[in-house]
Amino acid sequence: MDNGSLRAEASLQLRVLAEALAARLEKPVYPVSLLHSSKLDPAELGGEPAQTLVPFLRGQRELGNDRFTIVPLFFGPSGALVDYLPKRVGELQLEGWDGLELTVAPTLVRLGDTRIAAVMAELVCEKMDELGWTHASVAVCDHGTPALAVNAVRELVAKQLQELLGEKQCRVTACSMERREGAEYDFNDPLLECLLGAIGYQDRVIVSMLFAGPGRHAGALGDVAEICEAAKQKHSRLEAEMTALVGSKVDALVAILEDRYLELRGPS
Repeated sequence: MDNGSLRAEASLQLRVLAEALAARLEKPVYPVSLLHSSKLDPAELGGEPAQTLVPFLRGQRELGNDRFTIVPLFFGPSGALVDYLPKRVGELQLEGWDGLELTVAPTLVRLGDTRIAAVMAELVCEKMDELGWTHASVAVCDHGTPALAVNAVRELVAKQLQELLGEKQCRVTACSMERREGAEYDFNDPLLECLLGAIGYQDRVIVSMLFAGPGRHAGALGDVAEICEAAKQKHSRLEAEMTALVGSKVDALVAILEDRYLELRGPS
């Protein structure tokens, strides 16, 4: 399950990941978004509509299925998982679905597991090789969050990435695409738009994308790309280039998803 997007490429990638995970687990895995994706034109998705969680669960109930495991395509414990999801499940139970059992596997990033950072390090190195750069500063960019626990995931990944890029001696700084107003959300700083052009980030910068898949924010024409282009217009010396997204490394990401499922359910 991902959060959902109004961009078809996000749903198409979720299907690729679900198919690959199904092959590894040798059981059906359904690509389901929490929100949004059902609004997509099925013509953009090969004629097959995208599924969102509550309608999917109701459809499964009609088939006699009551027990579900969610494997979240989330880096950390966002409000979508810890707040919104339990409320929707509670509403379904209030509708009379007493037998509903839904469990959620751990999220992608956790202490002691550096695999997400390793994917990002690989993507940084690939981008530097593509550009012919031997050195660059690295900005680890996430969406931004009102949840301190999610921000802690960003900081952990940035620290891990700094260690993994040790041989390249890259400066690594964590930043966010956007944030809410108010001092209580200052932990999101710096914003990417403020970091680009600042001391240490005035020349060659690799924006390391802490995004699982494409959508309105990530991808070639997303908000992060617009921020980078605006910064290059503002700072004449700046060269800012984005890495590919974490989800582009399908095998590595699916291996993590498999482990998260097995941590919860175990082999069968």
